[in-house]
Amino acid sequence: MSLFGNLFRSSVGRKFLMAVTGLVLVGFVTGHLVGNLQIFSHPDKINGYAHFLQSLGPALWAVRLALLAAVGIHIWAAVTLTLESKQARGPEPYGVKKWIRASVASRYMRLTGFVVLAFIAYHLAHFTVGVAGAETFKTQLAEYQMKEDFHLLGFPIVAKGQTVHDVYSMVFLGFANPIVSGFYLLAVALLTVHLLHGFDSLFQTLGWRSAKWSSALRTVTVLYCLAYLAGNLAIPGAILTGLVKPAGGTTAAQRLAAVAPASLAQR
Repeated sequence: MSLFGNLFRSSVGRKFLMAVTGLVLVGFVTGHLVGNLQIFSHPDKINGYAHFLQSLGPALWAVRLALLAAVGIHIWAAVTLTLESKQARGPEPYGVKKWIRASVASRYMRLTGFVVLAFIAYHLAHFTVGVAGAETFKTQLAEYQMKEDFHLLGFPIVAKGQTVHDVYSMVFLGFANPIVSGFYLLAVALLTVHLLHGFDSLFQTLGWRSAKWSSALRTVTVLYCLAYLAGNLAIPGAILTGLVKPAGGTTAAQRLAAVAPASLAQR
């Protein structure tokens, strides 16, 4: 049996696949948060960054397909390991319910995973495909003229005056919808719980956790999860409460000005 085959056929291999794909997805959600946090900056930032990603063309779709594959493998490995665990226990329940001593994160790992999966499907339909929230999606297709040059890692990417898609307004108006923001907040909270236990399992599977480093790794995990939760809560929270106003000259400012006092849509 090949090494590649062992990854999919053995329980140890499936645990390894879960850990590696989980690590890939943690990197993605972290980068996704960093990109969304640009909503607090000038529209040039997020619009320039989005234009850079869109300009990658086939490479961007290759990354998207790789991420979808990672999600699929992660879910398949989790379901398979769960079924194996149930078969190993047999039909008779344990005399003592050991799950009582388990953490809340580990106890509801599968439930949080399913909710997060549903959110990913909705998020893609809303912001990428445009099936859900069609009006918000159309906002992305609105034009925005760059006010300054956009640089990424010191390299010029988008020139001043260039016309790009108004992704800033798409994100702003998306989170201005209380229903969308409410579902987002719920999903992010459950994803944070999922990450809290997932990191522990990842460290254990990859052999990174030891008696010496266990406490430190746990502290890093908790701090990361808190920072991730706070960053994601800040975006819809600031928009819904009006702490952040849409930048003047954007589609978001124009649309909100049409349904609210002019002062609400100005900085």
